[in-house]
Amino acid sequence: MAVELQLVVDADGCPVKDEVVKVAKRLGFAVIFVANRQMRIPRGPRCRLQVVADLFDAADDWIAENCDAKTVVVTGDIPLAARCVAAGAEVVSPHGRILDEESVGEALARRDLATHLRDLGLPTSGPSPFEPRDRSAFLQALDRVIQGVMRRIERTGS
Repeated sequence: MAVELQLVVDADGCPVKDEVVKVAKRLGFAVIFVANRQMRIPRGPRCRLQVVADLFDAADDWIAENCDAKTVVVTGDIPLAARCVAAGAEVVSPHGRILDEESVGEALARRDLATHLRDLGLPTSGPSPFEPRDRSAFLQALDRVIQGVMRRIERTGS
């Protein structure tokens, strides 16, 4: 049975677009880059850009509404990750963090705490810069997640 899985990328500011396309080409999966404006995306046989309205959270809404258990989402947006996990999708951040039912709640809590501290005027560190080692961590995490989804689909059919 062929496993039909799709990769969905929160494209605005995503530093691992090329890596996603390389993996998708190798495995024969579709990739949908979602953004609220036209942008250049890496070329691939099953790659497309989904442009949504230029409204706050429109790209996030499209991604969350169009993912399911056969979707791997690439995003660093924690609230979006939580929505995707709730819809049954698997999520990998560009830094290589796998966000699942267990870890996404903690990530949301950390984000909310940092927001609260900033609102109080206290300094926070902010997101870490994207470094070359993050590409390797991302590729390893993406491979692990895809293999897990493929095994689950082959075993259960969904």
